Amino acid sequence: MARTPRELAGALPGPAFEVRVDGRAVSALPGQTVAAALWAAGILAWRTTREGGRPRGAFCGIGQCYECLAVINGVPNRRACLVAAGPGDEITTQEGDGRAGLAV
Repeated sequence: MARTPRELAGALPGPAFEVRVDGRAVSALPGQTVAAALWAAGILAWRTTREGGRPRGAFCGIGQCYECLAVINGVPNRRACLVAAGPGDEITTQEGDGRAGLAV
């Protein structure tokens, strides 16, 4: 059954849980993406570019631009705007291509 916008606006999420971002504890809510949890914590950049190391974060928010790549639970190149945050997740800043030593 579909919920109305009014019902959605009044929805109460479950209790907050903790994720770690570069070793720092950050609070997240059930249903939040990693990008949303980072934004809520005031973290706007969690990736650096391959050329020049410029900071990047969420841009499109729908998984099309790949600006929000992060290392999530040891897996590089995850789109933070599409991955739901989970209790105990470890998120680290992705530097460059994030291939974690893969031979390319």
